[in-house]
Amino acid sequence: MVERKTPGEIILLVFIYAAVTLVGFVCLYPMLYCLAASFSDPMKLLTHSGALFFPTGFSLRGYQVVMNNPNILIGYHNTLLYVAGSLIVGMTLTPLGAYALSCKGYPFRKAIVFLFVFTMYFSGGMVPNFLTISAYGMYNTAWAIILPTAVSTYNMIVMRTTFAAVPEALRESAYIDGANDFVILYRIYIPVSKATMAVIILFYVVSQWNSWFPAMIYLRDSKKWPLQMILREILINDAAGGISDDADAQYLQELIKYCTIIVATVPILCIYPFVQKYFMKGVMLGSVKG
Repeated sequence: MVERKTPGEIILLVFIYAAVTLVGFVCLYPMLYCLAASFSDPMKLLTHSGALFFPTGFSLRGYQVVMNNPNILIGYHNTLLYVAGSLIVGMTLTPLGAYALSCKGYPFRKAIVFLFVFTMYFSGGMVPNFLTISAYGMYNTAWAIILPTAVSTYNMIVMRTTFAAVPEALRESAYIDGANDFVILYRIYIPVSKATMAVIILFYVVSQWNSWFPAMIYLRDSKKWPLQMILREILINDAAGGISDDADAQYLQELIKYCTIIVATVPILCIYPFVQKYFMKGVMLGSVKG
């Protein structure tokens, strides 16, 4: 039986779809603009004004210049290194901390949880962090990028909430069978929390991929800069500097900015479709129970 909607319900649905379409367009248009501009002819792009939905002319000159820039390849290498390091360290420590926080019955449990949550709202500040990094000999090394952000308290709390939803009887029965806490974590808790694990992996990857501020503070050697730091230098300082020695380099500056944005953004966008089916489920599992 087909349910007939009243005129009021139809008007409400039209309004909701229109609002969602408008919000989606507002979110997607900046990327669409950059994509169209990156394939545009540099001379026509300079004279163009207003909205841009399709390339003005067609040219791959910007991508040729960007891909010939050795700093882009160095940035990709460094970013992949930092993402892999952060992911390995983060996905090793976060489940361990979440499992410990989800267990019940040990002394000072609430106080320990409070200390973790406290770090989400208060920190020592930039200068103490810099002095700490320098004192441990991590300044101008990859560890200065990987270790300070190795564990996100928010991600740990989300994972801890998911672990807390696992029946306590599973852990008790595993204890009776002789399993220790590490076996219980990796054989029971993690397999039943795949959706949340996928979301946390996505959070760590996106956070590290988009990170540039720690590199600006802790990395003196430009050969160790991540891709986003190189993108910042291109966008803010000199779009064509160190990229092209052509006489018409000034005409390529605007084009190179858009091409670099696309080159730096598309890889991380390609990851989302693979974890999309886990995303909503994982977020809901980690947010229902306090």
